[in-house]
Amino acid sequence: MTKALDTNKKVGLFLVAAVVLAVLPFIVGNTLGNSWIRIIDFALLYVMLALGLNIVVGFAGLLDLGFIAFYAVGAYTYALLGSPHFGLHLPFYITIPLGALFAALFGILLGTPVLRLKGDYLAIVTLGFGEIIRIFMNNLNAPVNITNGPQGINLIDPINVGGLSLGKALQVGGTSLNSVYLYYYMFLALTVLVVIMAWRLQHSRIGRAWVALREDDIAAAAMGINIRNIKLLAFALGALSGGVAGGLFASFQGFISPESFGLLESIMILAMIVLGGMGHIPGVILGAVVLTIAPEVLRDVIGPLQMKTFGRMLIDPENARMLLFGLALVVMMLVRPEGMWPSKRRKAEFEDAKEAAAQKG
Repeated sequence: MTKALDTNKKVGLFLVAAVVLAVLPFIVGNTLGNSWIRIIDFALLYVMLALGLNIVVGFAGLLDLGFIAFYAVGAYTYALLGSPHFGLHLPFYITIPLGALFAALFGILLGTPVLRLKGDYLAIVTLGFGEIIRIFMNNLNAPVNITNGPQGINLIDPINVGGLSLGKALQVGGTSLNSVYLYYYMFLALTVLVVIMAWRLQHSRIGRAWVALREDDIAAAAMGINIRNIKLLAFALGALSGGVAGGLFASFQGFISPESFGLLESIMILAMIVLGGMGHIPGVILGAVVLTIAPEVLRDVIGPLQMKTFGRMLIDPENARMLLFGLALVVMMLVRPEGMWPSKRRKAEFEDAKEAAAQKG
């Protein structure tokens, strides 16, 4: 009886969430404007990126500071195969899977030489890998122009589904749906697939092997887990999600350049995981949404607030936004280090650690 009630409750919550997500762009568009739908689109991209990095950091416990490199590989694959740069203009159902596969290959290439590294050493190597990819993209314009260097690639083809271009407005009855609405539903569908993939992995034998690796790699090896393969699998599957997000980003923006894939982006994605709740899929989703939307809210609030209070701008709104954003992260780590929505296991671990520290004190 209890199980049936729990199942009905979950189904009800799922249906409510589905209805809210379906009508969300219309509510936001009618109240805040299309610019905020665009922000929500980027939030969905960051959810995909955060879930991919969560496989590496949250599940397997491998600190990766160069995850943005896989995002770049997916974006440049889509751009090179779907733009006038090479004149190929391949359809999205070829370019996005290819970008994901290339990103997974790069994940294996990164994972292979760092199998014996952990902690700070692994973080430094992955950070260097991310910077190397960005520098390559910035300099592969001579002697053969492959990436167009710092000028980037523009006029990238939008996603085209059955003759419907997501880059153009769609007329439905008397209503015109802007491209940001169309991309929202495309991003939402793929985000749901990534969430399902991450959830299935977490509750599979592979997911349990990652948890064992995260807790104690020596004990995991003694239990018969192939540490080499399980690490490479984490890097590959995490990179796969990053590659998909990169291809979607390129089609959505219509322009990419190496500046879009800097170290700050990797740090931001890692912060989403830590702030939301490392290793917990709902927490990671919450962290990605909050850290995407909160800075934009601050951007709109800080400037008018200063003008109303002081009559002039004392601090540049962009600098003030990042200052308050960083301060909020520091306070969050001091007050709630397990994250906004941690898993039960991680929350119990932090509580046990607090009790142990209190007893020692």
